[in-house]
Amino acid sequence: MPFQSIEPRRLYRQIADQIRGLIRSGEYPVGARLPPERDLARQLGVSRPSVREALIALEVQGLVEVRIGSGVYVLAGIEMPDLGTGEGEASAGPFELLRARYVIEAECAALAARSAKRHHVQSLEAALGEMEREHAAGGAAREGDRLFHLRVAEATGNGALVHVVKTLWEERSGALYKQLEQHYDTPGLWEASMGEHRAVLAAIAEHDIAGARAAMQRHLQMAYKRFSKGWDTVH
Repeated sequence: MPFQSIEPRRLYRQIADQIRGLIRSGEYPVGARLPPERDLARQLGVSRPSVREALIALEVQGLVEVRIGSGVYVLAGIEMPDLGTGEGEASAGPFELLRARYVIEAECAALAARSAKRHHVQSLEAALGEMEREHAAGGAAREGDRLFHLRVAEATGNGALVHVVKTLWEERSGALYKQLEQHYDTPGLWEASMGEHRAVLAAIAEHDIAGARAAMQRHLQMAYKRFSKGWDTVH
């Protein structure tokens, strides 16, 4: 018998498997509310972000429904196939991506502030304009957002960093990240996010290296905090 390839499994997928098994065994029947994230995290000995990624994966599969301000409930719907590493799924969880972006894109912003030319600043302004147009048209402004962060990377003059940032944003297009983002897509989030982007642009335009790094760090840290808000309490 030939050897089978061994696939390292993401932590959130291991957690999702355990919760899925409890649902299938009847421990949590249809309509039941799952324990709060903090309790699941404590029982499993993992972080709350990892639990949240697992619950989002189960929601994408159709096994549970996340109700902001109430909790997570078991559904009676048909379960979708397990999330593997196929097309459209990120190999990293949403919170892993945000952590990686915090490290990499903050330094990209600092380098961009050091070396950006006028045309780089103009391209960043154009990307923000695209974000505003998408939002005005009722969209999520994902393309304008992606362009802004790519333009920051391009302003570093380092092709390797552009490639890394592009790869991170391809990961961000996965089903888990989109589903998580959907739960927090509010006018308040939009205004806060746009203000953070403008702060990054202003620092780069002024060639403020420390300021650009700090502005990008704040933007990604706030994104992490927004996506970490509890589901079982009203906000």
